[in-house]
Order: sequence, then C-alpha cells, then structure tokens
Amino acid sequence: MPEQSREDRLAAAFVELADTLVGDFDIIAFLHTLADHCVDLLDVTAAGVMLATPQGDILDAAASDERTRALETDSIDWNEGPCLDCFRTGKAISDIPLTHPHARTHWPRFAHKAQELGFASVAAAPLRLREQTIGALNLFRATPDPLEPAQLRLGQALADIATIGILQQRAVHEQTVVSGQLQTALDSRIIVEQAKGALAHMRSISADEAFDQLRRYARHHRRRLTDVAREVMDGSTEAPLPAPEQ
Repeated sequence: MPEQSREDRLAAAFVELADTLVGDFDIIAFLHTLADHCVDLLDVTAAGVMLATPQGDILDAAASDERTRALETDSIDWNEGPCLDCFRTGKAISDIPLTHPHARTHWPRFAHKAQELGFASVAAAPLRLREQTIGALNLFRATPDPLEPAQLRLGQALADIATIGILQQRAVHEQTVVSGQLQTALDSRIIVEQAKGALAHMRSISADEAFDQLRRYARHHRRRLTDVAREVMDGSTEAPLPAPEQ
C-alpha cells in the first residue's frame, strides 16, 4: 500500500479527532492520538498534552514519548512551564528557544531539564473553546529555529478540533458524569503508566516500546487501551504481543 500523502494524513487526523461520540470513548488514548498527529504533521520533535480537572488542577494526560511525559510531570511538580502558562492564560505561546531570557527567567527548571533531554525550543497551544480552557498542548523542537507561522496555526487547529471533540463528547452526559470521566481519565493514565512500566521490565525494553506494544495490541483487537493495561496489571491475560503490521 503506497504511503499516504501529507494532505491525506491531515484530513484523516481531523476526522479522527472529531469522531468522539462513540460508546467506548477513551480520553487518554484520544489525547495520545492528538500528540502523535502533531509529531507526524508538524515540524516538531515531540508533543505533550495536559488536561484540567473540574477543580482546576492539571494532569499530564498524554505525550508522544517517555522523555516528554517525564518532563511534563516535572513541570506540574515544579508549577512552571509553557503548558501551565498557556492553560492559565488561555493564550498560545509562540515558539521560544529554551536559551531565551524569557524561558530562563519564567521556567528555569523546566528550560534546563528540557535542554538536558535534547529539546531546544517549545511552543504551546490552549485546548480552548471560546472562554473555556480545558488544557494545553506542548510542542517541542530539537532545533532552536522557530516554527513557521503556518505550522503554529496548524498546531492550534489540531488543539481546537480536539477540544471540540472532547466537549461534544462531554455534552451528552450530565455534569456529574463529566466529573467522573475526568477522575476516570486520571485513574486510567495511572493504570497505563503502571502497565507500561511492568511490560518494559518484563521484556527488557524501553517504556516507549512497551507503550507502543500496548497501543498496537489494543487497536488490533479493537480493545480499550485502559482495559488492556488493567489486564496486564492484574495478570488476567498474557502480556500483549505486538499486533501484526497492517
């Protein structure tokens, strides 16, 4: 099968991010899909997504790789970083070199750790619809060259369509259910991280490889990612083997 053109992949990304009105909607898998589409379609090295709880707290919901997930976890612990600023203000942060005085002044620990991990610049886009901001998208580059304005606009467009998808999925439930969904998202993220670590240890592979195996297995068998992760942790099924390449 010939490789899809960028235009085809872009169209497919918008369709996938808009299709959330399904009975087995999995918000963690959905946000990982958003991060993956950003890396595929934008000139960025990695992407991460933070999501707000109804109480206004923010959690590291998804990332395109393990180093980005660890960096965003640290960012929340340190209470600093572009994603947090973007969420709090509801405004995008243009691509900023991590050596820039703004980054060093406002996010000293974040900027230092990001550079240690091989990143050179960062941008952030809010997950926002009108006045409601539900999270933020971080975009990382390994080079300090700024992203083209068109790339930043596309990143914001992907964040926008993901936000609309999440909010329309929530809209079919009562507000009490929404709170439960976000708590479930947090619980699911913890279960997935635990299963990823257990599988990595079991097979002597990296956490990124373990997560890829979990996702491929879940997709191939049309299973929820969190259900597969839970079964790995409780031992009710064998650790998933990678699904065959399509």
